[in-house]
Amino acid sequence: MRTYELMTIHRPELPEEQVRAHLKKMEELLAGRGGVVKNTDFWGKRRFAYEIDHLSEGYYAVVTFEAEPPAVAELDRALALADEVVRHKIVRPGD
Repeated sequence: MRTYELMTIHRPELPEEQVRAHLKKMEELLAGRGGVVKNTDFWGKRRFAYEIDHLSEGYYAVVTFEAEPPAVAELDRALALADEVVRHKIVRPGD
């Protein structure tokens, strides 16, 4: 398995509990595909340096996990389709 970091920005109008529930759902998706979540760092609501889709703030979170590439591809697809997520990025640390 490879190590990855996922950064997400969720919509600011959502309640914090709903954002945390969505993060938990993403962790369960990874666990269901054989991935292991190492750490979830919830940063809370932050202002953007510039507007994204007419929004000026959002909830930031960083998740460190280990998974196989097919599970990461499925997670990427699920995040791209999620209305709650403004932006997301999956990277391999050190690359």
